Amino acid sequence: MISVAVVDAETPGNVGTIARSMKNFGLSELLLVDPPELDPDGEAYGFAGQARDDILPNARTVTFDDIVENYHTVACTATTNEDPANHVRYPATTPADLADSLQDVEGDICVVFGRERVGLSNDELARLDVICSIPASASYPVLNLGQAATIVLYELRELTVDETQHPEQLHTLAETPAVEGLHEEFDRFLGAIGHPEEKQHKARRLFRRVLGRAQPTGRETKTLRGLFRQARQRIERAEDD
Repeated sequence: MISVAVVDAETPGNVGTIARSMKNFGLSELLLVDPPELDPDGEAYGFAGQARDDILPNARTVTFDDIVENYHTVACTATTNEDPANHVRYPATTPADLADSLQDVEGDICVVFGRERVGLSNDELARLDVICSIPASASYPVLNLGQAATIVLYELRELTVDETQHPEQLHTLAETPAVEGLHEEFDRFLGAIGHPEEKQHKARRLFRRVLGRAQPTGRETKTLRGLFRQARQRIERAEDD
């Protein structure tokens, strides 16, 4: 199980934003160290989206010691100067590599985010197991707390999101009969608009190439076929009037 901890957050809205990102990417346990007041009518719940119904109300207030003692911890920090003389833990992993690095961890994991302005202190970083830093421009590497959490949790989605629960997100190609039906409707459309007969073969070949590269889904194919059919029928009705 992967939990998320927010240490000494100053802004309730950031806690709500993090809760929303947790909901987006399949996490449910939110731990708060020295949190601000989270008023059900305030910005934390306002920013939380559907996470206001379960993640925020069930958030647990804990101590930093609780996190260190009970979880394999990942410290998220904006520190980007990978200098072994200055960095508390060198080198830091990136969010893109984080999921792979946690695959074989036994026990519960906690991803820890620090304060809005100063992040986690060096003493806190030294007590956590892994350092994760988001690569950003050296001229302005500091991210908003909610943004940083969203990036990290997104990169953990292969460990937290069951993709089989979202089949509508998969790109399922249209079946061959449906595609051929679209080509037939396109042929009729060419005739309806009076496209020169000697050029129709070239137009059909071009359309087939474009459709082949597009690899449309069944729904896309059905929609295009319907559009060509409606256009053809309007043209034919206009000619009959």
